[in-house]
Amino acid sequence: MITFDENGARFVYRVTGIALHDDHVLIHKAARDDYWSLPGGRCEIMEPSRETLRREMREELDVEIQVGRLLWVVENFFVHTGVPYHELGLYYLMTFPGDCHLYRSTGPFRGDEEGIDLVFAWFPLEDLHESALFPTFLRESLNALPAVTEHVVHRDEEE
Repeated sequence: MITFDENGARFVYRVTGIALHDDHVLIHKAARDDYWSLPGGRCEIMEPSRETLRREMREELDVEIQVGRLLWVVENFFVHTGVPYHELGLYYLMTFPGDCHLYRSTGPFRGDEEGIDLVFAWFPLEDLHESALFPTFLRESLNALPAVTEHVVHRDEEE
C-alpha cells in the first residue's frame, strides 16, 4: 500500500468509490469509529487506480463493481489521532451488479478490512450536511456531482 511517514506526517494514496442508489450514497466506517467516509482503500505499488477500487470492494464486500468516471482528484489535508495526513485521493463513480444484495436494503452491511470490522450503510443525500462524513467537502459536493473531473484541495479539522 502506498503509505509512508515523513517529518511527523503521513502520506496516503487512496482510491474511493461513490455508489448512488435511490437518492442515497453508500458510506462506511470502522465499527469503532464515530465518523464515516466513502468506501475504498489504499493503492498498491504498480496497481492502476481502477483496479484498486475493484480489489477493495471484493475484499471488503465480496462484490464485483463497475468503475465509472473519475469525479474528483483530491488533495486532502487533515489530522487524525494527532497525526497530520496528506492524502491524495481519486474519487470514482461505481455501480454494483443490478441484482446485487446491497441494492435491496439500506443496511447496515458488514465488511472486513484486514481484521477491522467495517459497517456500510446507504445514507440519504439530502441529510449529508448533518452527517459525520469526511472529508467534509463531500457533504455538499455529493449533491451536485461535477460534469467533468475536478481538482479539489481540502483541509479538515481533527476528526
